[in-house]
Amino acid sequence: MPHTVRGVIARAKGQPTEVVNIVVPDPGPGEVIVDVASCGICHTDFHYREGGISDDFPFLLGHESAGYVSAVGAGVSNVKEGDFVILNWRAICGDCRACKRGEPWYCFATHNAAQKMTLEDGTELSAALGIGSLAEKTLVHSGQCTKVDEADPAVVGLLGCGVMAGIGAAINTGGVTRGKSVAVIGCGGVGTASVAGSRLAGASPIIAIDRDPRKLETAKELGATHTIDSSGLDEDGVVKAVQDLTGGFGADVVIDAVGRPETWRQAFYARDLAGTVVLVGVPTPEMELSVPLLDVFGRGGALKSSWYGDCLPDRDFPMLTDLYAQGRLPLEKFVSERIGLDDVEEAFDKMGRGEVLRSVVVF
Repeated sequence: MPHTVRGVIARAKGQPTEVVNIVVPDPGPGEVIVDVASCGICHTDFHYREGGISDDFPFLLGHESAGYVSAVGAGVSNVKEGDFVILNWRAICGDCRACKRGEPWYCFATHNAAQKMTLEDGTELSAALGIGSLAEKTLVHSGQCTKVDEADPAVVGLLGCGVMAGIGAAINTGGVTRGKSVAVIGCGGVGTASVAGSRLAGASPIIAIDRDPRKLETAKELGATHTIDSSGLDEDGVVKAVQDLTGGFGADVVIDAVGRPETWRQAFYARDLAGTVVLVGVPTPEMELSVPLLDVFGRGGALKSSWYGDCLPDRDFPMLTDLYAQGRLPLEKFVSERIGLDDVEEAFDKMGRGEVLRSVVVF
């Protein structure tokens, strides 16, 4: 029978979130109910609240989660009741043109649950990124569950979005390997994860760039060998600072974790000839970019965007969880605070002020 649980919704654009009762139906074919153990507060949830993703209100927020499978629908074979899982928003289809050409990380037809969770009055909820896990239970497609060895949910749950996006931007998209030089522009959660991923891959130097000294200090803790405080620098000043730290050449890989035209241009010109630019920060719809086409031609290299760190959850989540368990990937440093379900609005405020890498709701 359906379950009534507490969850956080955004009812209308720009309005404060609400903690309300939601109804989670029994799982249908291919669906799973997960008892949520943790959920990180991500910028994407804030964008949903502000109407920056779509206008399909009301939204059930939350997507960066770990928990335990409590019920499975017909035909589910990849997980069973009791499994500890990290939720993901890339449940690959296996049949689209990307999957068939052996590039499932570009899957064009990822799966979500067919049924909708609702308010008690029957109003259907739009689940953030097809997950909706700022709730005590959530209904997802079985492919959105990645089984991993049990670990602290508040820590490994962050692999479900921001941390994976950052690590993947460096390793999967940017191709960072031992000895390459890396610069990361913007040291919030995703950018700092790019720093950690670059360290994991053996890059050197690793240059962290931000306007906030607190974020730069955290980036150093997670692997940055050098930092640049960009608060008093224009675009050319940032580029020169990176070149000064890389023998005058620029970095092999520059990751833009902000997603603004000016930071992308910094990344473009701060890379070495034939270097790689990775855009992982998310722009807003009105932003436009202007760069001389001759510079694009003349500098060579690769200009890439990274969507979810070009990850494959079944491949990457277990590996990164193992590295955390071995003490080789300090994921616990991303958890700034552990909060309750009623503290989400305050967490959004702290995120906006740059006071936290991640606030994590623990159930």
